[in-house]
Amino acid sequence: MKRMILVLATLALASCVEEGPGGGPQGKQLTEAERADCLMRGGTTGYGGLFPDELCFTPMKDAGQSCTKAGDCEGQCLADTKTCSKVSPIFGCYQYLDETGNPVDICVD
Repeated sequence: MKRMILVLATLALASCVEEGPGGGPQGKQLTEAERADCLMRGGTTGYGGLFPDELCFTPMKDAGQSCTKAGDCEGQCLADTKTCSKVSPIFGCYQYLDETGNPVDICVD
């Protein structure tokens, strides 16, 4: 009985989520003005996050440059390559270097 209630609750919650372009759950859409601003800044639009919001993925001016701590980069200083991230935001699990140069594990959904 508890399992049936859990299944019904899950189905009820799933029905509240809009479908995305690929048929999956979709979050907030960018406005036309936000989309145009993103493209003017050289960014690309795409989806990211747990219930994927449409986002602007902005290229970082220092992408690929060497770094030893967070303050060295416009975006993230990636621990595995010790280089600045190519875009922001970044999703998934990765390590970055904090302000003192210590690696920090993070998962961003």
